[in-house]
Amino acid sequence: MHEQSASSNYHQLARVYDHLMADAPYAEWMQFVLQAWQRTGQKPDHVAELGCGTGSLTRYLLEAGLEVWAVDLSADMLEVAREKIQVSHPGARVHLLQQDITGLDLGTRMDSVVSFCDTLNYITECEGIRAVFNRVFQSLVPGGTFLFDVHTPYKIRDVFGDESFHYQDEEVAYIWESSFYEETETVKHDLTLFVRENDGLFRRFQESHLQQSYNLDDLAQWLVDEGFEVITVTSDFSAEPVAADSERAFFIARKPGSGSAG
Repeated sequence: MHEQSASSNYHQLARVYDHLMADAPYAEWMQFVLQAWQRTGQKPDHVAELGCGTGSLTRYLLEAGLEVWAVDLSADMLEVAREKIQVSHPGARVHLLQQDITGLDLGTRMDSVVSFCDTLNYITECEGIRAVFNRVFQSLVPGGTFLFDVHTPYKIRDVFGDESFHYQDEEVAYIWESSFYEETETVKHDLTLFVRENDGLFRRFQESHLQQSYNLDDLAQWLVDEGFEVITVTSDFSAEPVAADSERAFFIARKPGSGSAG
């Protein structure tokens, strides 16, 4: 959850984000990317990652020998990403960009653009989603791919819904309250964090994040409207169609034609 809610404040969350996301399936996202490129016959060199957060998936892309444009709205998240990459991949071909992806401007064209961890659900207006699709289309070479996931309406409504989640370990604890708003099909996450400081005491921080539910058929149509071919829409890291109780939908879209950013 990296990108786009204007009310989101990642200043404090950036400090503990990797700790909280220790079990996130970054390897599975990367496997999806590699399989999608194989399916579409791509051997990309220039790749953009939208909503890169603290750079965990970015490092997988760098490990694959790619030149990466890593984009996030949060300067604090990008600073953590910069520190991590300097340690793990010194001299890597990486460009860290602080941008709102609805106005994406990479300065060059990409072979592929990827965006995971439900980044697009943080854009709360359909006009914003369509703006991202347009900017990504313009950023791709002919034949370039756009790979992304979203939380399904089922997950927004029935898994998050009006629920409370709790977590605690020796370094951090949180109380996570979710509220679903039927009229707008949005869920608000109110997060209270307790983070251990150097003196051993815990300091409390509060954050709020808003996520939007999107009809998957609408997303597919908006991709087509911008000129994309929609190759597949699948469920939860699998090759299966999205079912009523699927929690993530994965899209593979392609800009028609053939070409290379290299």
